[in-house]
Amino acid sequence: MSHATKPAHCVAAGRPAPPGSPLRWIPGWLRPGRSRLPGRRPWPAVTERPVTLRDGSKVLIRQVHSTDAPLVADGFARLSPRSRQLRFLTGKKELSRAELRYLTDVDHHDHEALGAVSQADGRGVGIARYVRDAEDPQAAEIAVTIVDDWQGRGLGTELLARLSSRARSEGIHRFTALVAADNRAMAGLLRNMSASLVARSPGTVEYEITLMPPAKGTTTLAVGLGQDRVGTPC
Repeated sequence: MSHATKPAHCVAAGRPAPPGSPLRWIPGWLRPGRSRLPGRRPWPAVTERPVTLRDGSKVLIRQVHSTDAPLVADGFARLSPRSRQLRFLTGKKELSRAELRYLTDVDHHDHEALGAVSQADGRGVGIARYVRDAEDPQAAEIAVTIVDDWQGRGLGTELLARLSSRARSEGIHRFTALVAADNRAMAGLLRNMSASLVARSPGTVEYEITLMPPAKGTTTLAVGLGQDRVGTPC
């Protein structure tokens, strides 16, 4: 599952590793050893949810599992070079087996990934994920990827709303996201979650989102979002 060049790309890239590191251009949430805190066990699955997007297209949103590696590889293959640049902060031609394993073999507690599958053809069309910060268990880094021809339908908003709900249920109260400075779509999506801009670096900006507890009477979609404004880019 993935993303690309319609309304500027809806992808959050992670923090680059220090200069000289062989992981320099691998997003922070993709680095080995960050998905599981000591002593944690895999947690049970949550209910799959069918969703109708604002253009009438239908997707099934569910947790990502290790058997979804082919779907993730297929989605990555459908990304434009521009989308891959925004996603990984560098040009990337393919995902290695180790990366695919990391992206799909998640424990659903410290590392959660929710994927959207098209009900029309069964192909993966988007993923939102968080990885808990090992030094601050109440915080997690997030990333969102939407395939090119599914951008602009509200899928990113749907995925992040559900990811926010999952995160709160696992004791996470704050999201962080490091985004390419020219990634206007992701910036718009994060602002829709009432994100605060907390830092700027050459080529990147960092956001922080406080996850608010759901208010009585709110819908599932609104949970975790500051506002669900019409016209969000993803």
